[in-house]
Amino acid sequence: MELRALEQAMEDFVTSKGWYRPDSPRPQTPRNLAISLVLEAAEVLELFQWGETADREALADELADVMLYLLQLARLHGIDLGEAVMAKLARNAQREWP
Repeated sequence: MELRALEQAMEDFVTSKGWYRPDSPRPQTPRNLAISLVLEAAEVLELFQWGETADREALADELADVMLYLLQLARLHGIDLGEAVMAKLARNAQREWP
C-alpha cells in the first residue's frame, strides 16, 4: 500500500472520530501525538522485554499504532514522510560510523 493511501485512511479515521474538533476529549495536538508516539513505541519495546521474539500479531498491532501517530504528526507539520525518509537515507549514506 502506498504512503498516501495510508495517510488518507488515517485522516479519514481521525476525522470520523471527531478528534480534530476543538472540543474533542482526545485533541490531536502535536504534543499529544508526540507523547502517544513514544508511548506506542514503548509498547513495541515491551513485547521484547523478556526475550528476543514477540508475538507477530501483537507486534504488527503496535507497529501500526506507531506508524499511525507518526503519519498524523507529520501531517500536522506538513512533512512528506516519503521525502523525509529519502533525504535522511541520502544524508546517512554520507556518514561513517566507528
